[in-house]
Amino acid sequence: MTFPVVGMVGGGQLARMTHEAGIPLGIRFKLLSDTPQDSAAQVVSDVVIGDYRDLDTLREFARGCDVITFDHEHVPTEHLRALEADGIPVRPGPDALVHAQDKGVMRARLDAIGVPCPRHRIVADPDDVVRFAGEGAGFPVVLKTVRGGYDGKGVWVVDSAEEAAEPFKAGVPVLAEEKVDYVRELAANVVRSPHGQAVAYPVVESRQVNGVCDTVIAPAPDLDEELALGAERLALTIAKELDVVGHLAVELFQTRDGRVLVNELAMRPHNSGHWTQDGAITSQFANHVRAVLDLPLGDPRPRAKWTVMVNVLGGDYPDMYSAYLHCMARDPKLKIHMYGKDVKPGRKVGHVNTYGDDLDDVLERARHAAGYLRGTITE
Repeated sequence: MTFPVVGMVGGGQLARMTHEAGIPLGIRFKLLSDTPQDSAAQVVSDVVIGDYRDLDTLREFARGCDVITFDHEHVPTEHLRALEADGIPVRPGPDALVHAQDKGVMRARLDAIGVPCPRHRIVADPDDVVRFAGEGAGFPVVLKTVRGGYDGKGVWVVDSAEEAAEPFKAGVPVLAEEKVDYVRELAANVVRSPHGQAVAYPVVESRQVNGVCDTVIAPAPDLDEELALGAERLALTIAKELDVVGHLAVELFQTRDGRVLVNELAMRPHNSGHWTQDGAITSQFANHVRAVLDLPLGDPRPRAKWTVMVNVLGGDYPDMYSAYLHCMARDPKLKIHMYGKDVKPGRKVGHVNTYGDDLDDVLERARHAAGYLRGTITE
């Protein structure tokens, strides 16, 4: 029996966990990685070391793959079109993926299909930022480079024309957005297959620290049912209108006046969906594999009343393995997921998942484990 080969561009932890989800299905993975030390390169058997920005490298890598997918959105759009012209299925395709690559393109398209977003426009220079501020509620204003930002990088909150100068030094277009007065950040995760089947996970609350996702609570506590269903429908609509194949994360602001506004899109497995590894019947990673291969999608419903994911960030305590004894003995239900990365301050090196019927207990267990692994908690 011949099983398909999934070509994964990018060797980070998302590729590592997607590969793990494909193993029980007998799916073979081929990886294009920057270095042999990358997270996924440590565990995938068929690894090509090369530059995803080089078309010849991509074409050579794609030989023998039944489908190409990604653990990041940085492959040049024109290269993906060339692969499609060669007859290689690319999922998500370039026409969809460009909306996750370019924030200006994303905002224009979401406006066109009537998706609620913060007030925004492309700005030419710091003086134009001042004009944008004057057109609304004034400063502060959020500035984003249209390409290349993640985990708070490429994003500035500015209070004046002088502060607005920095984003323009990158030499790429700059998007200005109103600073939304929001209650909390949410995320709606959906998965869609080529023939149009789609599933939606419960809407989650995502808590950020210094622009980096710290904690995800599934489902979002005290979220009005109509607002939750509306956010799921919104994400499914975006996936359909943009012809997304695979996993789509829609990051949202819940505003003080009871609305949701779209903040960002990601067309790959996403940090806000890591809870699904242990808290859902079918994880985001397993459903992404199913979707890119056009297999029937799995049940996204949660296994427990509450699941909490907390990221493990690197600190000054590099020997995380020695902390396992304490964490595992203290909480036998704890699920630890490590990425094989060198420990550096502030770097995502793993995450923990906890679940149960009492949210306060589940939160405390997850935070304690993540803190103990990092070394900020010692008892």
